[in-house]
Amino acid sequence: MGFFLVALQFSLLLLLANLAAPNVAQGQIPAGALLLALSSLALMGWTLMHNRIGNFNFRPMPKPEGQLITSGPYRWIRHPMYTAALLGASAMVWTGNLLPGLLLWFALANVLLLKCRLEERWMILQHPDYANYVLRTKRFIPGLI
Repeated sequence: MGFFLVALQFSLLLLLANLAAPNVAQGQIPAGALLLALSSLALMGWTLMHNRIGNFNFRPMPKPEGQLITSGPYRWIRHPMYTAALLGASAMVWTGNLLPGLLLWFALANVLLLKCRLEERWMILQHPDYANYVLRTKRFIPGLI
C-alpha cells in the first residue's frame, strides 16, 4: 500500500508539473506562485537540516533504525515534507491550468493524508513517544491542521 501511495503521489506531482510547464517555459510564472514555490523549497531545506535523508523513508513505513525528530519544523508539524509538497503543488496549480490543477491538488492532498495516517500508525508502534508528540503538533499547518 505504501509503495502505491508514493507512486500515486509522484504521478500527481508530475501531472501538475506538466500542466504548469507551458507557462514556465514562456516565463509566465505569477509572483504568488513563485513565492509558494520558494516557500516549498525553503521548508524542504529546513526539514532536511533536521531530518537527514538516511533517517526517513519515501514510503510511509519508518526505517527500523530511524530516530524520532521533533526539532526544526517538526516542532510544529509532523509532516513538513508533505506540507512542502502541497506548497509546491499549489505553485504549479497557480501557474498552470486552474480547474484540472485544483482537481489534481485535492487528489494529492488526499493521497498525502492517507500516507500520513499509515505512517503515524507505524510511528506509534516504533516510537513510544510519538503518541505524545501527536498531541502537541498538527499534521500539516501549525495550529490548524
